[in-house]
Amino acid sequence: MEGAQESPAESGSSVPWSEEPAGSAKVPEVSLSEESEGCTRPLEATPPKLCGYLSKFGGKGPIRGWKSRWFFFDERKCHLYYSRTAQDANPLDSIDLSSAVFDCKADAEEGTFEIKTPNRIITLKAATKQAMLYWLQQLQMKRWEFHNSLPALPAAHDAALAGNGPALRLELEQEEEEEEAFLCPVKTPTDLVGVAAAWQPVHARPSALQNISLKHLGTEIQNTMCNIRGNKQTQGANHRPPGEDSPLSEETQREEQPSPPGPGAPGKDPANSPKSSLTTSLIRKAKSQSNTFPLFSEGLMRNRTAQEKVLALEQQVLMLTKELKAQKELVKILHKALEAAQQEKRVSSAYLAAAQDKDRLELVRHKVRQIAELGRRVEALERERESLAQTASLREQEIRELQQHVQLLLDKNQAKQQVICKLSEKVTQDFMKAPEEADRDFLSQQEKMEHLKDDMEAYRTQNHFLNSEIHQVTKIWRKVAEKEKALLMKCAYLQAQNCRVESKYLAGLRRLQEALGVEAGECSELLRQLIQEALQWEASEASADSVVLSPSTISEYDEYGFLTVPNYEVEDLRLLAKIQALEVHSHHLLAHEAVERPLRERWATLGELAPSAELKQLLRAGVPHEHRPRVWRWLIRLRVQHLQAPGCYQALLSRGQACKHSAARQIELDLNRTFPNNKHFTCPTSSFPDKLRRVLLAFSWQNPTIGYCQGLNRLAAIALLVLDEEESAFWCLVAIVETIMPADYYSKTLLASQVDQRVLQDLLLEKLPRLMAHLGQRHVDLSFITFNWFLVVFADSLISNILLQVWDAFLYEGIKVVFRYALAIFKYNEEALLRLQDSLEIYQYLHFFTKTICDSRKLMHIAFNDMNPFPMKQLRQLRAAHRERLEAELNELEQLKAEYLETRAAQGPAVPEGSPSEDEGEAEP
Repeated sequence: MEGAQESPAESGSSVPWSEEPAGSAKVPEVSLSEESEGCTRPLEATPPKLCGYLSKFGGKGPIRGWKSRWFFFDERKCHLYYSRTAQDANPLDSIDLSSAVFDCKADAEEGTFEIKTPNRIITLKAATKQAMLYWLQQLQMKRWEFHNSLPALPAAHDAALAGNGPALRLELEQEEEEEEAFLCPVKTPTDLVGVAAAWQPVHARPSALQNISLKHLGTEIQNTMCNIRGNKQTQGANHRPPGEDSPLSEETQREEQPSPPGPGAPGKDPANSPKSSLTTSLIRKAKSQSNTFPLFSEGLMRNRTAQEKVLALEQQVLMLTKELKAQKELVKILHKALEAAQQEKRVSSAYLAAAQDKDRLELVRHKVRQIAELGRRVEALERERESLAQTASLREQEIRELQQHVQLLLDKNQAKQQVICKLSEKVTQDFMKAPEEADRDFLSQQEKMEHLKDDMEAYRTQNHFLNSEIHQVTKIWRKVAEKEKALLMKCAYLQAQNCRVESKYLAGLRRLQEALGVEAGECSELLRQLIQEALQWEASEASADSVVLSPSTISEYDEYGFLTVPNYEVEDLRLLAKIQALEVHSHHLLAHEAVERPLRERWATLGELAPSAELKQLLRAGVPHEHRPRVWRWLIRLRVQHLQAPGCYQALLSRGQACKHSAARQIELDLNRTFPNNKHFTCPTSSFPDKLRRVLLAFSWQNPTIGYCQGLNRLAAIALLVLDEEESAFWCLVAIVETIMPADYYSKTLLASQVDQRVLQDLLLEKLPRLMAHLGQRHVDLSFITFNWFLVVFADSLISNILLQVWDAFLYEGIKVVFRYALAIFKYNEEALLRLQDSLEIYQYLHFFTKTICDSRKLMHIAFNDMNPFPMKQLRQLRAAHRERLEAELNELEQLKAEYLETRAAQGPAVPEGSPSEDEGEAEP
């Protein structure tokens, strides 16, 4: 399992260290030592042993990862051996560095480098970056020394080549000097490299089981046995007298003597089992290896103090404890392997013990299947080998291409070097010019510098002046802007006052006309002329002065297409409409700067809409014209998001085209009666009537229970004027009829509408008792006026700017807003109604008194402040009580109707006496 990328040839067995004689690791004559002063190294110094702990990446499956290994370089073979610990007798494997290359990637983990041999790639990791660089440099040096070491010359040719020796040595020294010039040696990390590193704590040592090499189980067992035996001998040596030799040295001396006869020689004790002979051979091999490997028991115990020995022994005890755990795990693994072998043996025994050929044949077939499976695996591996060979050929081709590219880069680099040399020569020539030219250039540059300083001072002065000028102009502009704003406000105030004066003038003419009557002919004719002049539209003045309107000039149409002064047939109504338009214009001018502009700024800064108390107050104050479509779409979506479906409106239109609805005729009749004072519904070329028709037909198919009811055309028309989209207007109508209003508000019986009229009567008695007492004495029924208010939400009653402000709050808060504004309208005109004493005058005033409302802010304040408290719970309770009474009255009415029909049916058709019958009439000629 150790080293997943190792080749099978190298993983078969451990390296035979026993072939090396003791003390054979000699130092070459020309070597590199630790870093000295600058980049120089004394050749006479003996370099330290290249050894130390590194982490090696290997393994398979769950135990794949970094494993700590002790590495030691053999200079004679140029091999880098490694074992699990520094105390192991046998190495696990070796790496041939004679044909290896080294690589260190910048994006890899710190301290990681690779050794690439022709057969495999070994990934190693040092504890620090300095240690990694030291290992790479030393391995490069060792490889270079191995390839450039002087071979031993035969004695016969010593005299002939004696003269060439100094030349070769001089050439080697020059090569070393070139290498030193390329890369200075790295300082030796003494705590991580060398003999002392064997006793240092290993950085990030993995667990004992993970650190075991399952690929070299035999070597691991041998090393463990040797370590245990060496530990015991070391402990025994510590208790011996100082002058007494250790058993290890005696055994070493015995090993140096001729070895005893082999196992097949005569005289061998037949009582010795194979197990004891194997143990003896392992111990003998460990003894011989301990002489060749430099860091084992004897070598480590020399020249050390007692404290260092104790520390080393303690660390060894800890390490052996971990190894014992690992060996237990290893024993478990070996037991499993033994069980597998025993299973194979049982299968073979079963084959031999089979009584019939049929059983044996079945066993043979099983083996044949296994052989076939192994053959298929071999074929797959062969195909994989072929693909790898192809990949290798491709890689070789890429290498050749890269070599060509490198050659091109070298040529390019050489050309650049030539250019650099030429430029350097040119620079040198420039510096070698005459001093006079340099002085002359210096003087000219100094003169230019003086001129530039003068220019800079002039620009600085100019900058100060311009800054002061800009500051003064800014202050003047601010003062002019403030004056302009004050003048505009004054102009708006004067215009408002002029509108009020003109409206009072018209009101005075009207009252004077009513007072004179038809008695004074000349005076009445003069009044009629004055009134007609006041009612005439001043189109010529408006076109002549398009920039600044005259104080009393009012636009003919508002932003939604409604006539500002409707063209009533009755002259008195036209006069009242003109008065109202002037009053509305006056209030608009007065409230523009103080109210409307801050309101527009608040709406402009309002981001994504969400239900909140702030939004509720803003909707009550009214939505600006430019923000109203967006706000209404959000309010409608909030109401009907559970009813909306993609393509629903188009499907309803298709259904209406395929089949004619019964309400289509009534819809056509009401189209021409929808808002006759709006240019969008009266102009022959306008597209609004067609849009309104489609919206009403789609709703009649959407809600078959209602179909169509008079008044729905006005609701849909208001939605079209604001939203300008058929589908949005359709869903607005759905939201009003199906979510805001009660279920049977627009049914055939109009039951909920009648209930709301009775609720309004109760609220008027509670909020306006004096007015209701006055109207009650004169038997005035307000439901004749207010019924249409609730059915179309004031669509025919209020002027457009107040109407849409009511709708802004109505779409968010619901039907309660209609009750609030109905009460507010009566409160607004309470004093005028109280002055009227005749019921006929009251009814006439009620038909147009909503058109006299000019101050929308005052009306809104009455609705949402003066009418408080206005709990919804009270509204529900009143509705429930009146609904119950109304249903009882309707049931009683139905019973009376049924009784009458039964009585008429029982009596039969009665013919009065003396009147001729129809039959007699037919008999006459």
